[in-house]
Amino acid sequence: MYPLDFFAWLAETPWSVALHESEIAYSIIESVHVWTLAVFFGLMVMVDLRLLGWTMRAVPISEFVHRVLPWAIAGFVLMVISGTLLVLAIPLRSYQNLFFRGKMILLVLAGLNAWIFHARVYPKIAGWDAAGVPPKAARIAGALSLVLWIGIVFSGRMIAYNWFDCDRQPQAAIINFLTSCVPTPSVY
Repeated sequence: MYPLDFFAWLAETPWSVALHESEIAYSIIESVHVWTLAVFFGLMVMVDLRLLGWTMRAVPISEFVHRVLPWAIAGFVLMVISGTLLVLAIPLRSYQNLFFRGKMILLVLAGLNAWIFHARVYPKIAGWDAAGVPPKAARIAGALSLVLWIGIVFSGRMIAYNWFDCDRQPQAAIINFLTSCVPTPSVY
């Protein structure tokens, strides 16, 4: 089964239809997604700015991260759950959206950045407490995280304004290829 077929099948499932046709469910889920995004993104901006050494230099970084990380994880988990439900509500349109695809790529890159940071840089965090500015590897991870999350938020917001919907034909062949659109010939 190809991805396009999977998302078309998913759009016909009872859960997807119920979410899509509900008068209030989609709006509530979208609101939860935005609220948890605000919590998570706000906390990540604070952590990233601290990793860059631009703010709160007097606060020990290990203490700061220890206090903020549980809230960020909770926000992230709720954000992923609500985001998954949003995709379930309109799976085919989401899959064929260039901004959605860009957001997914950026999420994978942000996840890799976080994984590398926590595997290689974070274990040495206690040694940074005395220094106002963290080591170069931490600053790079913070800068990369900041750029990736700004891109994720931007891409996520642009999903609603998809100028490349498959029902807007004719489009450039490259757009149809990138969005997996299969234009049907118009009959007049």
